[in-house]
Amino acid sequence: MPSRSTHPATPLDDDDYPAYTMGRAADMLGTTPAFLRSLGEHRLITPLRSEGGHRRYSRYQLRIAARARELVDAGTAVEAACRIIVLEDQLEEAQRINEQLRARAR
Repeated sequence: MPSRSTHPATPLDDDDYPAYTMGRAADMLGTTPAFLRSLGEHRLITPLRSEGGHRRYSRYQLRIAARARELVDAGTAVEAACRIIVLEDQLEEAQRINEQLRARAR
């Protein structure tokens, strides 16, 4: 998934800063570390690794994981939820590009 940060003042302002451990991320989302690992296996999110090799998640990645959990809780298979999120992101990007092109044509 693409990066969403522009120019943050500090790492704490950066949506892509890997601030959360796997355990903390799972707690925040009300899920399990295994669920987060499965999102990585399906290549929806790729957490950065600390020097010790531990997964670290950003706020942006947690928002994606929360959307996946929402879909899974509604009965969607994890693999399908990951594909839906990728397609949603692609649609959003296409709509943004179309709007830019329309604005230039005016």
